[in-house]
Amino acid sequence: MKERRPMRLKPVTLAALTSPAGEASPDEVRPATKEESFPIALIAVILSFVALALCYSHGYLLLYGDAVAHLGIARRIFDSRNPGLSQLGGVWLPLPHLLILPFVQKMEWWQNGLAGAWPSLLCFIASAVGIYRLARRMMTPRWALAATAFYALNPNLLYLSTTAMTEPLFLAELIWLTLFTMECTVAIRESRYSLVNRRLIYIALLIVAAVFTRYDGWILGAAAWCIVTWCLAHHREVWRKVAPSFILFTLLSIAAPLSWLAYNQHFYHDPLDFMRGPYSAAAIEKKTSPPGSHHYRGWHNPGWALLFFTRTAQVDASVWETGFAVMLAALAGLALAIRRRLALPWLLLWLPLPFYVYAIAYSSVPIFIPQLWPHSYYNARYGMELLPALAVSMFLAVEWIQLRWSQSQPLKARFLHPVALVLIVANTIAMMHFIPLVLKEGMVNARTRMSLETSIARVLKSFPPGVPILMYNSDHIGAIQDAGIPLKQTVNEGDYDSWKAALASPADHAAYVIAIKGDPVSKAVDANPQGLTELTILCTTGQPCARIYRSNRFGSSSKTP
Repeated sequence: MKERRPMRLKPVTLAALTSPAGEASPDEVRPATKEESFPIALIAVILSFVALALCYSHGYLLLYGDAVAHLGIARRIFDSRNPGLSQLGGVWLPLPHLLILPFVQKMEWWQNGLAGAWPSLLCFIASAVGIYRLARRMMTPRWALAATAFYALNPNLLYLSTTAMTEPLFLAELIWLTLFTMECTVAIRESRYSLVNRRLIYIALLIVAAVFTRYDGWILGAAAWCIVTWCLAHHREVWRKVAPSFILFTLLSIAAPLSWLAYNQHFYHDPLDFMRGPYSAAAIEKKTSPPGSHHYRGWHNPGWALLFFTRTAQVDASVWETGFAVMLAALAGLALAIRRRLALPWLLLWLPLPFYVYAIAYSSVPIFIPQLWPHSYYNARYGMELLPALAVSMFLAVEWIQLRWSQSQPLKARFLHPVALVLIVANTIAMMHFIPLVLKEGMVNARTRMSLETSIARVLKSFPPGVPILMYNSDHIGAIQDAGIPLKQTVNEGDYDSWKAALASPADHAAYVIAIKGDPVSKAVDANPQGLTELTILCTTGQPCARIYRSNRFGSSSKTP
C-alpha cells in the first residue's frame, strides 16, 4: 500500500524545529495511522458503555419525547395495521428509523429504549475515531488527542449517545464527511487518481446518509459537493481520469433529496409536506404557542438567532461561563486556519452555525435555554452540532500558543498540554455534577409527559389482551410502549382507512377508546359519543386530560373490523 504523504501546508511545531534533519518527528502533522486510531476506538467503546450503564440505571433513555417517537416510528414499520415504508412518516428523515429497525423488533428493547441506544453508541464511537483522524491532519498528536478528549468526554454527547436521538448519527456523518472531503481535495492536488475515486464514492454515500438523517445534511451535502467540484475544476486532468466516479458521486448527491421529495409527493401528496404539513416545524410552533402570544425571540431576527445558537453551543460544550473562553479560542483557531489556508474543507464543521441561525430566524425552530429569556428548556441539543468545530478550532489556537511560548516561555509551553487535559477532565466532572444541559432539558420536559403516559399505560394493561384500542399515537405513543401493547392492536392514524372509519363511529370500531383533550379521537368522541361509557379521567399538571371509554357496541356490530 502506498504510504500517505504529509499535508503540503502543515503548521511548524517545536519538535519539527528541533529534530535533526532527516529524522521523522513524533510531532509530525500527518494522517493518523491505524495504530493511532485503535486506542481511540477502544476508549470510545469503554466511554459509551459507561454512559449507557449510568443512563440506563437512572432511567434516562426515554426522557425525550422525540426519542420515544423515533422508536415508535421504527416499530410501526413492521408492527401496524398497514406495515411498510409508508409508516416512515413525511417529516423526520428515514435513516435513523431504519437503523433502529433491527433492534426495536425486540419488545423489551422497545420498551426500555435500548433499541435506540445501540445505533447511537456505534455512531459515537465512529465519530470519536473520526474527530481524531480529522484533527491529526491539522495538528500534532498531543493536541489531536486533546481535541478528541474534549469532544468524546462531553457529557451531553455521551447522554445523547444512549438515546434514539439523531444527533450522534449526524455528528458522525458530519465529521467523516469533512474528513473524506479533506482527503479527497489533497488527493486531487497530488493527482492520486485511485484515492480520488474511492473518496468520491465514500463522500457520495455519506451525503446520501446525511440527507436521509437531518435537513442540515442537505446543506452539508451540497457544500461538500461544491468543494470537491471546485477542486476538480482546477485540476482538469484529474477530473478526466475520475469522470465516471464523479458522475456517480453527483447522481447520488442529487438523487437522495429528490427521492425524499418524491416520497412526500407519493404518500402525502405534497413534495414539501415536511415544510408545510401538519407535523412541520412551522405547524408545531403555531400549535404550541398560546393564542395571541408573540413569536419566540430570534424569529425573523438573525442577530438574536446567532446569540441563541452560539450561547447554546457554549453551554453544551463547557461548564458555567467557561463556554465564552471556549468560543473565543475556537474563533481564534478558525481565523488562524483560514489565514494559513490550512485544509480549508474542514470549514464544513462550522456549517451548522449559519444553518441554525437561518433555521431559528426563518424556519420556526426556537431554542430556549435557562441562560437567556424566557429561561426555559427547548432544543438545547441543537447546540451540540457545533461541538466538533469548537473542539478542533480551539486546540488549533492552543497549539499555536504553545508554539509561540516555546521560545520565550518554554516552561509554560511544556506544561500547557497536561494542564489542558486536566481542564478537559475537570470540565466533564463539573458538567456531570451540575447536570449537563441536554440531559436537564430531557428531565424537565419529561416530568408531566411521562406521568400522563404512565397513568394511561396502567389503564391499558388492565384491558383484556388483544382487544382493539382507538388512540391517536403521534403525541403519546409512550403509553403504548410502556404498556407493551403491539401497535397493530391500536386503531391509529398510521392506517388511513381504518382510522377514518373509526373516527366516524368510535364505538363500532374499537373495544376501548383513549381520548386526550384536543386530539382527533377526542374530537371524534365529542361528535359521536353514542355507545361509549366513560371509565375514568386521567389528569396531570401541564398535560391535557385523557378520558378512557369502553364501547358498548363493539363486537355486536356488523361494522367491527
